Parts: sequence; structure tokens; C-alpha cells
Amino acid sequence: MAAAEGKLSPEDNVKEDMISSKDYLDPPPTPLFDAGELGKWSLYRAVIAEFTATLLFVYVAVATVIGHKRQTDTEACSGAGVLGIAWAFGGMIAVLVYCTAGISGGHINPAVTFGLLLSRKVSLPRAFLYMAAQCLGAICGAALVRAVHGSHHYALYGGGANELAPGFSKSAGLVAEALGTAVLVYTVFSATDPKRMARDSHIPVLAPLLIGFAVMMVHLATIPVTGTGINPARSLGAAVVYNGEKAWDDQWIFWVGPFLGAAVAMVYHQYVLRNCAAKSFRSKYDIEA
Repeated sequence: MAAAEGKLSPEDNVKEDMISSKDYLDPPPTPLFDAGELGKWSLYRAVIAEFTATLLFVYVAVATVIGHKRQTDTEACSGAGVLGIAWAFGGMIAVLVYCTAGISGGHINPAVTFGLLLSRKVSLPRAFLYMAAQCLGAICGAALVRAVHGSHHYALYGGGANELAPGFSKSAGLVAEALGTAVLVYTVFSATDPKRMARDSHIPVLAPLLIGFAVMMVHLATIPVTGTGINPARSLGAAVVYNGEKAWDDQWIFWVGPFLGAAVAMVYHQYVLRNCAAKSFRSKYDIEA
């Protein structure tokens, strides 16, 4: 009756004040499964974008690793070096996130997709299709590196495959991969936080650069330990094309570590910093109901 007369109850007034004082709007949690999504071209366009972006990322990144080793063998200290390799990985991620963010979200990494799935920002079918596209793209990217450098040099220099370095235990490699991925996924959540994006207009523009810098910094810290995976698709793609025994023996580290790190980063950002515990496990249908 009050609403019909144009009057609001005290409870409605409180709610209106809360909404007006909030200068941003968190999107509702995505349903785990939405059958309607499977019939939309936008989903498959995004999957194609993830495939292409991961292909380009792995090609440029792994080609930099192989090229560095070839140059160093020819003339000492003439390669890109660890810093150059880190720049190649981080810089390419920054470029590709910028290019694909508006189409697919610019994940380019199953661990990032996994973290966003846990936080209910993507549906389960979309996450599955993204991961499949990323892995296939990584395999194709590594195959292109082999085609450019030749099978002999590709195999001679390890194919850019991730392997645990001598002197490090498997637990050390697992921790390094988990921590490195946690830094990356935490940066992704922070750079795409709707609250910060609403209050700071420069955040959306800087997000790809910040994510790229996170990848670069983690590479500098983790290359001596595992060669730096923090991206299961990148590790799988190089392992499939290189097909080395040690690369396969250590492969589990580059899946368990990144997925664990992504989960930790999600919990820290969403539950500790943003206090989204209640919202993360309700679908938009629950809210509408």
C-alpha cells in the first residue's frame, strides 16, 4: 500500500540509502550451468579468442626461450637472458589481455579460468571450453616454434618445456608454482575488481599492464626453480610437442601448483578482502527469487 501511494517504509529508505551510497555494482554470481549460454555465438567467439591468444602467447614466449639458447651457444652472452625471457612472457600477456579482454575476458591460462570459476564469475561449461581451447592453442603454439626452429634445435634446447631444476625437491617446485600463480591470480582479481574500476577510471586501462608485470616478476623469481609454469596450458603444450620423459614426470607440478595457487588467491581476495562469502554461492536466480 505504501508503495502504491508513493511512500517508502523505513526499511525501504535504509535500502535506498545503501544503494545510493554505493558507487559501484558487483555483478551477480554466474550460474554454474546455463543451458542458454551454449546457444550463443558470443561464447564460441570467446573460445576462439582464448585459443588464438594462447597460441600466440606460447609461440612468442617459447620461441624467445629457444632463440636465447641458440644465440648463447653461438656467442656467449648474446641471448635475451633471463630478464629478456621474463619480459617476453609478461609483455605478451599484457598485449594479449588488452586485445581479448573485451571478448573473452583475456584469461589465456587455465589457472586464471579456474580461479574465476571458483568465484562464480564464469560458468562451468564456459570454463571447460576455455581450458580446452587454451590447451589446444598452447600445443599449436609450441608446434609452430618447432616448425620455425627445426626439430633438431627444438629438441636440443629442451623445447621450452617446464621441468624441475636440479637441486630442487618436488615440494619446492610445487610451492614455487603455487605461490607464483597466487601472485598472478591475485593481481587479476585486484585489477578487475568492480569497486576499484568504478572509483578509479585508470584501473581498466592499466589492468593488462599490471597483469603482465605480475607474470614478469614471477618469472624472474621462479625460472631458476621450475622454468616458471604458472600456466598449465603453457606447460602442457611444450610437454606434448617436446615429449621428454622428465617433462612428463614433472607435469603434475604444473597443474596442481597453479590450481592450488589460484584457489588460495581467490579465497584471499573474495573472502578476506571483499567479504563475498555470501554472494559467491548464490546464483542470480536466487537473488531474483
